[in-house]
Amino acid sequence: MELKEFYYDLPEELIAQVPIKNRDESRLMVLDRNNKTIEDKIFKDIIDYLEPGDCLVRNNTKVIPARLYGKKETGANVEFVLLKNIEGDIWEVMCRPGNKLHIGTKVVFGDGLLKAEILDTTEDGTRKVKFSYNGIFNEILDQIGLMPLPPYIHESLKENDRYQTVYAKYEGSAAAPTAGLHFTPELLQKIEEKGVKIANVTLHVGIGTFRPVKEKNIEDHHMHTEHYYIKKEDADKINEAKLAGKRVIAVGTTSCRTLETIADEKTGLVKECEGDTGIYIYPGYKFKCIDGLITNFHLPESTLLMLVSALAGKDYMMKAYEHAVKEKYRFFSFGDAMIII
Repeated sequence: MELKEFYYDLPEELIAQVPIKNRDESRLMVLDRNNKTIEDKIFKDIIDYLEPGDCLVRNNTKVIPARLYGKKETGANVEFVLLKNIEGDIWEVMCRPGNKLHIGTKVVFGDGLLKAEILDTTEDGTRKVKFSYNGIFNEILDQIGLMPLPPYIHESLKENDRYQTVYAKYEGSAAAPTAGLHFTPELLQKIEEKGVKIANVTLHVGIGTFRPVKEKNIEDHHMHTEHYYIKKEDADKINEAKLAGKRVIAVGTTSCRTLETIADEKTGLVKECEGDTGIYIYPGYKFKCIDGLITNFHLPESTLLMLVSALAGKDYMMKAYEHAVKEKYRFFSFGDAMIII
């Protein structure tokens, strides 16, 4: 398939710049892939499309204030976005200006609270960096780091918590799993009271979120890896639903990619495990574990648009996006949501 098949025209004013006041009052598009219908609802109506015995799987990663502004020894300004902790104080980092940050270059952040040295350059153009500091790394990040909002958001964020899910727990992401931003504690409680099981996976969102597809043929695109893990108690809830013939519904493409990475080829069952995934899902992919997906609206020609097209069918998905533009849905990280069932 060619990249241009996943292009759609998006007016800039539809890109949400700030979060909606109440998380669960964003709009919700409901796509029934069997009947090919499109319904317009409000996010809190999602409870009507979940059934007792279903398992809702969410990503409980927590975004770290991963954007850092510092200076080289020459006084030149530098920007880092922390992407992945490799080991100890060594991180994979996206840098600007990248062409000026050679091996051995030293950078200072926060008046010396944090120092960094460039150790290596990766194939992807990112840098391997070693940090030095006194104290606790995450506490220093909280002091001097900023939330790594995507480049299409130009407004500053007034409350950092609005770029976290209400169930964010384990720090390590360079971006939020944005489908989860619509849930409130009250809505999650009502979902559980209905008899829906809620399970967690953890996938720390990395550079794949920022990387555009450049190849003409989509199959030639290379995915960056991201780290995930799932606990036994959560795997048990997912397997219980599958074995009972109930549905597994992923909250977001990150949960979906984790489940499809770890699921058994034949049974779709999962087990406690940890690892890295570079799974690339596009039309033609046969889903092993998930039956439904809650997600936001994605960038044109992105791997995430390809993933949802694999689940719902490309023509139907592109028709849904056309409907979203016509009905003035809000797009991307702070935008509205859809559920594919």
